[in-house]
Amino acid sequence: MILTLKPPATKKDVDAICKKIKELGFAPHLSKGKDVTVIGVIGQNAILRRDVFEAMDSVAFITPISKPYKIVSREFKKENTVIKIGDIKIGGHNIVVAAGPCSVETKELLFEIAKKVKISGASMIRGGAFKPRTSPYAFQGLGERGLKYLAEVSRVMEMPVITEAMNVNQVSLVARYADIVQIGARNMQNFDLLKEAGRTKKPVLLKRGLSATIEEFLMAAEYVMSQGNYNVILCERGIRTFETSTRFTLDLSAVPVIKKLSHLPVFVDPSHGLGVREYIPAMSKAAIACGADGLIIEVHPHPEKALSDGPQSLLPEQFDKMMNELKAVARAVGREI
Repeated sequence: MILTLKPPATKKDVDAICKKIKELGFAPHLSKGKDVTVIGVIGQNAILRRDVFEAMDSVAFITPISKPYKIVSREFKKENTVIKIGDIKIGGHNIVVAAGPCSVETKELLFEIAKKVKISGASMIRGGAFKPRTSPYAFQGLGERGLKYLAEVSRVMEMPVITEAMNVNQVSLVARYADIVQIGARNMQNFDLLKEAGRTKKPVLLKRGLSATIEEFLMAAEYVMSQGNYNVILCERGIRTFETSTRFTLDLSAVPVIKKLSHLPVFVDPSHGLGVREYIPAMSKAAIACGADGLIIEVHPHPEKALSDGPQSLLPEQFDKMMNELKAVARAVGREI
């Protein structure tokens, strides 16, 4: 349930309520808006103790949360969450584009790509240091050496970095070098990994699982946020259907649905969602039109030589052309890139 406090809510009021919540065996989750302070009471059958909080003078009213996910829900927080990374605001007026190679291959190549995508308008760099591959014989990534390359490029180019952690032991390592810790689609329901990511102070980008419903996706985000990390970005990256003309089916209808159900920012990854280079610009434009807050795009100057996902990587000149087209779409829906 959600406790909405009478304005102005003082620190003393908040502390007293949080203390009572903990005494009852539940977890308090505080959300401060511009004018309203709310506290989520999270725990099994918490609503049965609403009478305790109705008796507290600082509580204006109580709202039950009908969804199985609590902190993620729009009921818990009415206004959109905006995540700040330096000067970049994710979930605000501007649409954020992260671009880079699928895998970090060499430092020189990473610098080359970062320079080109930044000129074209990308504000973040993406690249995998640890790569979950279908085949055990495929390139698995450079590991910590790749993370160091990403950190150096980030520092020199002044571009925040998104990269993936594949298991619990990698989370603290990735968080040491990256600005956003990515949880990949195949790990969406790795609950120990989600909880470990929730214990970090770094924002988490959570990708939708290959066969996950939207409710399951939001419940996975709840795992992260239940550990105290509210800086979560949801990412639609395609789901598995009967269709074979693309690698997956990019479910853009998920974007407005999630926006209705949750306050969290939503990204779209058309590169992995399609797996076919020529379709990426069209679906990137569609993603912005349907309300996405950001895009993750794979770019490589020599995709035929890429160590992973070459067929879905845009050439730098294709990315540049696409970015110019995206700006027009963003303006048409009242936003900017």
